Amino acid sequence: MKVSCMQANLARGLSVVGRAVATRSTLPVLSNILLSTEESRLKLSATNLEIGINCWIPAKVEREGATTIPARLLSDFVNSLSGEKVDMELIARTQTLHVRCDRSEANIKGIDAQEYPLILVPDEDEPIRIGTDELQQMIDRVAFAAATDESRPVLTGVQAELGPESFTFAAADSYRLSVSSMPLDRGPETQMSVIIPARALQELRRISSDEDSVEVRVAGNRNQIFFHLDSVDLVSQLVEGSFPDYKQIIPQSHNTRTVVSTGEFLKAVRIAAIFARDSANICQIHVAPNGTAGYGRLIVSATSQEHGDNVSELDARVEGPPIDIAFNARYLQEALGVIDTAEVALETRDPTNPGVIRPVGGGDFTHIIMPMQVAR
Repeated sequence: MKVSCMQANLARGLSVVGRAVATRSTLPVLSNILLSTEESRLKLSATNLEIGINCWIPAKVEREGATTIPARLLSDFVNSLSGEKVDMELIARTQTLHVRCDRSEANIKGIDAQEYPLILVPDEDEPIRIGTDELQQMIDRVAFAAATDESRPVLTGVQAELGPESFTFAAADSYRLSVSSMPLDRGPETQMSVIIPARALQELRRISSDEDSVEVRVAGNRNQIFFHLDSVDLVSQLVEGSFPDYKQIIPQSHNTRTVVSTGEFLKAVRIAAIFARDSANICQIHVAPNGTAGYGRLIVSATSQEHGDNVSELDARVEGPPIDIAFNARYLQEALGVIDTAEVALETRDPTNPGVIRPVGGGDFTHIIMPMQVAR
């Protein structure tokens, strides 16, 4: 293999695939990045056997070939280079990659490419095309709510429901649920549901920022999902199991609906979180109509037994009776942080039932958050 490419392109490509490199594996080759030539381009590949990423960058290919090189060493070396063009030549007998850029050069020992697992692309089903902006918004609104505890693997993923006219993501742990939907111009003819690892979607969010649309394809045996962008492919294993029926969790009614400024509510919760750190992250919400039809106040407070307390008062539009309810401050912050509308609605029934957060006039998004019990 003998190939030349621009340093900036190589550094960007290594960054794209680098997050799929296995950090702890019994297979040394999984700590490497696969470099191979393909149709006058340089192909970079990495996988941890759960997620695989392929990235193609423009290159001048003088001799075809492939090898695998330690990911961190190659990335650190390429990022430290100051020249524009990088020349790479593989000495196949010793699997050593000679890298030269301007007045810097290195010899990096690799592992034969034949030992690297193939990142296969499922092609049994027709692809579904989704706008990148809409997909990124859905990932932002949902993936953070997935569980990080591996004791229930299905909750570490995001339920994806694809139908002829709509696409829905849902994620939950034991304390909250996020659901976001978008219309599809052309979806699959029959409804399908799969569970995508939240980490895979977060990686897709990271690498898709410069793209207009993403092609989604699910393998016929429903064990892999494939995302195709202009110069990047991401393949992920799907999570086995049945996702809980989240629709039963969403409250169908409320007693009090409070509409406030999203920015002011988020700011008040961030301040409360400072004091809530020492008291189980409890953030107390008091909603009070002021007697004038439709108007009232939302009061956010938190107390630290050791350091003191804080209170923030916001103007609100209130429908229904007053209520006192407490939520986890971090959960509230994360939910409000992904809402991009000027106003947000908080729907509550009583202090022991979940609260529902929805953007006002901003798409199909629902976030359910369990209340916390506070000694009165």
